[in-house]
Amino acid sequence: MISTRLHLSALAGVVALALAGCGSTGSDDADVASEAKGSTLTVEDNNGEQTVPNPPKSVVATDNRTFETLDTWGIELSAGAVSVMSDDLSYTKDDSVLDLGSHREPNLEKIVEAKPDLVINGQRYAQFHDDIAKLAPDATVLELDPRDGEDLGSELKRQTTTLGEIFGKQDEAKKVIDDYDASVKRAKAAYDGNDKVMGLITSAGDIGYGAPSVGRTVGPVFDILGLNPALEVESSSDDHQGDDVSVEAIADSKPDLMVVLDRDASFAPDERDEGSAPAAEVLEGSEALKDVPAIKDDKIVYFPQDTYLNEGIQTYTEFFNSFADTLEKQK
Repeated sequence: MISTRLHLSALAGVVALALAGCGSTGSDDADVASEAKGSTLTVEDNNGEQTVPNPPKSVVATDNRTFETLDTWGIELSAGAVSVMSDDLSYTKDDSVLDLGSHREPNLEKIVEAKPDLVINGQRYAQFHDDIAKLAPDATVLELDPRDGEDLGSELKRQTTTLGEIFGKQDEAKKVIDDYDASVKRAKAAYDGNDKVMGLITSAGDIGYGAPSVGRTVGPVFDILGLNPALEVESSSDDHQGDDVSVEAIADSKPDLMVVLDRDASFAPDERDEGSAPAAEVLEGSEALKDVPAIKDDKIVYFPQDTYLNEGIQTYTEFFNSFADTLEKQK
């Protein structure tokens, strides 16, 4: 009897261990399945709530404003708009990054080859949102372009913060934003509010008017820093080459300070439009502008050379620091 009870007890123990083992295997299988499926996080973009893979396994980027941030953070791309990237970015030298081409002649089919689970779309490629969504139905197409009617600085910081959350770079994102805020503070402190400011864009040797507030790239600077415009033109636009303006109109407005975007500076000499010349040569070599206070007093602040192909938060940080440097020297 005792022997039988011992046998049954031992058998029960074996069964219990077997069941425990089965339970453990099931749990492990569930963990493996969960891990294989991947976790997600929810972020807000221009189109509402978006579910983003965490972490993304194949990233495509087409928004020029994000390229420098992604590159600095060491984010690998499977494809991107390499043709419209600044030459100093590592992606332009990495043959593994599929080139989607420029927005004028895009090769969107390469997105299929990249098999992305995240596409960071925007700026020049914003028009292709629906096409990209069809070509990559399993990917989240994220758009963080600065929204119309919103403060540009706040929008650039929103973009940076969201990218930091997606890629686990919250500390790095904070540093980028802190640097931007510090540059704005410096620039505001350097500007006395009295100087009349002219925003200009040079392209192919021509001078365009960068309208306060509405003008692309140059215009938002007036709002961010509270600049006093030297000239205001009705029906101004956000044309990337600026609006037509005569050198006589510039001279007559007698600007004390100029903020200038050299559109051609982003391109190699053999890629520039015919007749292009450095902005400094166009403005400072103009006979009609030689008596303009900003030129006589050397108070011209040029945007960074890669601005036309960048326009990201780092571009404005660099510009605002240059703005402060120029004015602080005058004091």
